[in-house]
Amino acid sequence: MMTETDESNAKQLSGHQEIGHKSLLQSDALFQYILETSVYPREHEAMKELREITAKHPWNVMATSADEGQFLSMLLKLINAKNTMEIGVYTGYSLLATALALPEDGKILAMDINRENYELGLPVIEKAGVAHKIDFREGPALPILDEMVKDSTKHGTFDFIFVDADKDNYLNYHKRLIELVKVGGVIGYDNTLWNGAVVAPPDAPLKNYIRYYRDFVLELNKVLAADHRIEICQLPVGDGVTLCRRIT
Repeated sequence: MMTETDESNAKQLSGHQEIGHKSLLQSDALFQYILETSVYPREHEAMKELREITAKHPWNVMATSADEGQFLSMLLKLINAKNTMEIGVYTGYSLLATALALPEDGKILAMDINRENYELGLPVIEKAGVAHKIDFREGPALPILDEMVKDSTKHGTFDFIFVDADKDNYLNYHKRLIELVKVGGVIGYDNTLWNGAVVAPPDAPLKNYIRYYRDFVLELNKVLAADHRIEICQLPVGDGVTLCRRIT
């Protein structure tokens, strides 16, 4: 789910970052090597088509990077995920990666405030034959999550949940999602290294939106590290993704 602030910030960022490059690797050449050697040769043709469509969008920097899409796909298969959720869809690159990785009867509850962006990628998703796996809901995610938390039959029913939306609500999401993911299931939080700003000194010359959201990301990382209900693993894939495996 994207807020209006997210959209505004994305517009600002789009003129300052290379299209498609969302890696924290210090060498662009090394990142390109990973893409050309391991990612692009194995990328599903529908994923490639959607990635290229998204690259032309003015807010393209919000898209999940291709290497992260590949990682999510393998992760979902390794944990045999079937019932999943995605908060923050944009044009649907990570959503398509999930839909392709799930079994034929797999399901994804997908939420975003902007249906227009989702519909940009929907024809590709439909052509890939996986649209039937997706239940898209337009609007804020928190009211939907609150209703689900009230319904005890929804508790512990999700195998995997991916969050890539408004960073200032990450902790609010976590309080609810920990009830909805099953024991042994995984929640993935994207952008947890936040352009490397998590280690920037207080007086670093950061863009306004980077500085604003940094404190929310830092607080999330602190809370996740102290949450004994989960095991965590923070990976430098894309802009940083933290995996939380529920253990109690």
